Amino acid sequence: MASTAVVGSTGMVGSYILSTLISMPSVSTVYAIARRQPASTDAKLKPLVNKETSHWDASITNVTPPPAIFFSALGTTRAAAGGIEAQRKIDLDLNVEVAKAAKAAGVKVYVLISSAQASSKSMFPYAKMKGELEDSIKAIDFEHTVIIRPGLLAGARGESRPAEAILRGIANCLGSVANVLKDPWAQDAEVVSNAAISASLQALEGGKPKVWEINQSEIVRLGRTEWKA
Repeated sequence: MASTAVVGSTGMVGSYILSTLISMPSVSTVYAIARRQPASTDAKLKPLVNKETSHWDASITNVTPPPAIFFSALGTTRAAAGGIEAQRKIDLDLNVEVAKAAKAAGVKVYVLISSAQASSKSMFPYAKMKGELEDSIKAIDFEHTVIIRPGLLAGARGESRPAEAILRGIANCLGSVANVLKDPWAQDAEVVSNAAISASLQALEGGKPKVWEINQSEIVRLGRTEWKA
């Protein structure tokens, strides 16, 4: 059975990753790095709670034996952070710090929830930041790196950028009619989570690329068409 860890487990995708991992017989342990105690009290869940994010890297380093798989769904919005520079400290800097600690601890498979628009060469700050994060994670050189690159995240979300909230409403409506109307540009958060978990377990088994970038069509295939919990 696989031991896992999750950072960003209270977000739209991360919450699905956490609850699904807990429910899977093939997963032995789920470490959750967070500012507050998770709602679940399942015996499989091992919370690593610290309000100071500067201590999160030490949280994962101190886990013995280390988890085989590490998931990052960590991220915030520009509005919640208070500006793009503050957002970069979480979405980029904190993610990289924790990923380096995961590598040092002995994690074999690292899974990053990124974005279809990610590009370090982009002129748009959000896409550029996500691209820089992808580049930094690849440079850390895990045994296996899985990068999930969804389009718009569909489903219910506690906080949204105004334009995204409108598009998400359209995606949810179209998805209720037929998934084919939504799948090319928006994916349900649960489907993204399923794809991340499926890919991580396949990477751990072997036979997958060292860096496996999973786009929207493959997310749908892994997370819904072929998904088996």
